[in-house]
Amino acid sequence: MAGGDRAVISVLLVDDEALVRAGLRMILETAGDLTVVGDAADGQAALDAVTRLRPDVVLMDLRMPHYGGIAATGAIRALPRPPAVVVLTTFNTDDDVVQALAAGATGFLLKDTPPAELLHAVRMAAAGDSMLSPAVTRQVIARLTAEDPGRRRREALARLDPLTERERQVLVEIGRGHPNADIAARLHMSEATVKSHVTHLFEKLGTTNRVQLAIAAFRAGLVD
Repeated sequence: MAGGDRAVISVLLVDDEALVRAGLRMILETAGDLTVVGDAADGQAALDAVTRLRPDVVLMDLRMPHYGGIAATGAIRALPRPPAVVVLTTFNTDDDVVQALAAGATGFLLKDTPPAELLHAVRMAAAGDSMLSPAVTRQVIARLTAEDPGRRRREALARLDPLTERERQVLVEIGRGHPNADIAARLHMSEATVKSHVTHLFEKLGTTNRVQLAIAAFRAGLVD
């Protein structure tokens, strides 16, 4: 969509609590570049709404009756030209995080995330970047590196063998949480070139989103 001279990011809200959906709508619509095109109270309704409304970003609750957020995220991400899915949750267990990321979520935030960070996360997701709450990031990395870290690191490094030096540099910056524009400035290349490298990383590492790339960087010990 377009509004005036700038693009407007369309957002679908998915949560089984009407009050939560109303609160998120109020926050998002304070920003001139975001618009809420619809909402849904469960995963099946979310899937139906995505196919009908074609939003740019879905804000997805995980714990919902009938058809939960993890299953809905996987189904949505399997659609042709799917929207980005940012998970919002009260953060019950790190299993939720890992499963949501495996299903294709591009971001994972706590429901008490400050409004400014929420708006930033939606913008990043729409631009193809990703965002994790720092608390969530620590939990994910701890979970993924807990068992036999030496063996995991060797396997992770071997997985990076097909990468060029430039692709490896971009992977490190993704692991540090930098969006494409910042990576371009830090590595002295165009943003289009960064996007090309990110596409190659997806293909070579068999990943579907930037969070999974960041995890690959952590596992290989490229990022502390």
